[in-house]
Amino acid sequence: MSFLDQQYREIITKAVIGKGRKFKQETDVITPAHRPSSILGCWIINHHYHAKLVKEDAVEIRGSYDANIWYAYNDNTKTEVITERIEYCDTVSLSIKDKQHIGDECEVIAKVIQQPNCLECRIDTKGNKIKVDVEREFLVEVIGETKICVKVDPKGKVHDSDDWDNVISDEELETIDPDFLDDHEEE
Repeated sequence: MSFLDQQYREIITKAVIGKGRKFKQETDVITPAHRPSSILGCWIINHHYHAKLVKEDAVEIRGSYDANIWYAYNDNTKTEVITERIEYCDTVSLSIKDKQHIGDECEVIAKVIQQPNCLECRIDTKGNKIKVDVEREFLVEVIGETKICVKVDPKGKVHDSDDWDNVISDEELETIDPDFLDDHEEE
């Protein structure tokens, strides 16, 4: 019995052929213009990134963000805000991989689960640098072409075009309450 006699069909489609997730914490060291006395605030803004497949089982995410630190100096008599552009490169291993994909062209989708976020901002023990603990998390999906095999039901229902007709009869129109929305607005 041949492949076609069994009523199977092979369908080529795009599907998720790889998935991965990565959580990262790191410490950025920033050198301000003045020796800090205390930290008054820290914000992470302007996050940008792009992702690409670098190996069959890994995605590389390159990105950057701005760390804005408000600090006091000169024995807490003056303040200043310093902005530092931080660049990073994270490699996300694919924990789910489909080896049956077709071709080499793949699309990578990276979703931010946790935007870069300041966990703690502190003055280094030497006193002239600021350390910023940052966390971030990504989910990546690799989409490519793959082949699936489906069984065809030889007794499958064939629909008449009349089965899909959505014409409303006069009897159905008469049962519609034109004040339906007005009744619910009073509640």
